[in-house]
Amino acid sequence: MAVKVAPSILSGDFAKLGKEAERMEKAGADMIHCDVMDGVFVPNLTFGHKMVADIRKHVNIPLDVHLMIVNPEKYLDKYVQSGADRLSFHYEATKQAKDNLVSLKNSGVKAGLAICPDTPAEEIFHLLDFCDFIVVMGVHPGFSGQKYIPTTTEKIRVLHDEILRRKLKVEIEMDGGANESNVKSIASAGVKVMVSGSCAFNSPTPETVISDFRNSDQ
Repeated sequence: MAVKVAPSILSGDFAKLGKEAERMEKAGADMIHCDVMDGVFVPNLTFGHKMVADIRKHVNIPLDVHLMIVNPEKYLDKYVQSGADRLSFHYEATKQAKDNLVSLKNSGVKAGLAICPDTPAEEIFHLLDFCDFIVVMGVHPGFSGQKYIPTTTEKIRVLHDEILRRKLKVEIEMDGGANESNVKSIASAGVKVMVSGSCAFNSPTPETVISDFRNSDQ
């Protein structure tokens, strides 16, 4: 199965995010990744649920919303209502991870759990049964354009092996640092969704980048 590609709107032109999302959809993106940052959990601010709702009006492909915020349980409903199709929050940002995942599943969206580079894969094994997908950060969350942390690949492999062992239907999504030189090795570890930020948005031919990412498991 081809890898799904999710360009991150964080790398787009903020003056025209709707058009930028349309551009990625026309280039063949499978979904649009939306990074929500609160300036507390991560040292940066981006946008909120209204922006997600506005982007929703411009594309037909799924919105993959990644919450990098403290106490995400306070805001899950707002992002569900804004049109998120896939919604992830950080394991490190809440003490209610299981309840949040169950709530998201009950709301009808795909429930995801994100982990930072310093969080071992084994620390979330007990939550895999409640997830539709896991977002493994390949960089420290907060800024786009960082270099991929090489140890992420082994973390992905450990997660993938555990998912296979338990015969779970959980996708692994990798967010941060993927490019043409490392995407094949990342995909081979078990990634099913690849987030592409500056690599896609800064390319004069994003359709080529998206195609290369999609075929990276071959």
